[in-house]
Amino acid sequence: MIGWEKAKFFVIRHHTGLMVCGLALFLALTPLVMDNPYNLGILNLIGLYVIVVLGLNLFIGFAGQISLGHAAFFGLGAYGSAILTATYGFPAWPAMILTAGAMALVALALGIPTLRLSGHYLAMATLGFNYVVDSIFVQWDAVTGGPSGLSGVPPLSIGGLTFDSDLKFHYLVWTFALVALTLCLNLVRTGVGRGLAALGADEVAAAALGVDVQRQKNGVFVLSAVMASVAGSLYAHYFGYVNPDAFSVFKSLDLVIMVVVGGLGSVWGTLFGASFITVLPHFLGFLETYMDIIHGVILVVILIFLPQGFVSGLVDIIRIRWARRRLAMDRQS
Repeated sequence: MIGWEKAKFFVIRHHTGLMVCGLALFLALTPLVMDNPYNLGILNLIGLYVIVVLGLNLFIGFAGQISLGHAAFFGLGAYGSAILTATYGFPAWPAMILTAGAMALVALALGIPTLRLSGHYLAMATLGFNYVVDSIFVQWDAVTGGPSGLSGVPPLSIGGLTFDSDLKFHYLVWTFALVALTLCLNLVRTGVGRGLAALGADEVAAAALGVDVQRQKNGVFVLSAVMASVAGSLYAHYFGYVNPDAFSVFKSLDLVIMVVVGGLGSVWGTLFGASFITVLPHFLGFLETYMDIIHGVILVVILIFLPQGFVSGLVDIIRIRWARRRLAMDRQS
């Protein structure tokens, strides 16, 4: 009995770590039973979006801010690594690190003036940033390749291992995604995470409690931009090709929809949101022309009926019903 109590206490205390380990084991075994390379490619794409959306959820779901321009950081990360490696011959890993550092500076320079805005004004400022970056990708032919994009991006490698197949890249991208997931799960439990939660609830109250509002905003914005940049670099080296269409304003909207579907402020829900929105077009391929409309309808429906997000809202509904059932049972007894 004592051993059972110790085991129960261990599971309760370390349930988050055990869930991450369980997810890691599931992802490690998945390729062994997935015989379709196409499906494995979709799973890899989900891993890329998970990294981006985890950072964006910190900014939107926890800090209570809004960004309609995160696809720009995603694209800058991809183009940065692509240009440095394919055009100038930089090694892939240093190129990724250099690009991520540059994105941190860009996000800081952008965040200092724009994060003094709020609501619709902040949304419009980040949207405008995405438009500017998208225009640069399209118009600067000599560097970015213009509308045709840039090809010849080499795959990543470690020692003698080159990640030049869907199977090899699967383990790489999900290693990054699990590290990002662990980082976010731990961050939201720290004083910084509690400061972000207070900021998201009420900026004035957070400031009155001693939270450095502007510093917190800038910090989480930079972190989310760096995560998007890393995902973009992985994207470039995975596909070996980048073009502007993958990082347009519509992609920024898709990223926000992933956050909302998974649940604002739900780290685990991010996995569902990224998976659902990534997989949906492949099931509704015959409605590809109307996919932007479908995404918009999904966003509106969730905001009306489950404003906390699909996963968070569903969990809340289950908890409420369970609590009511237990209350009814207690009254009967």
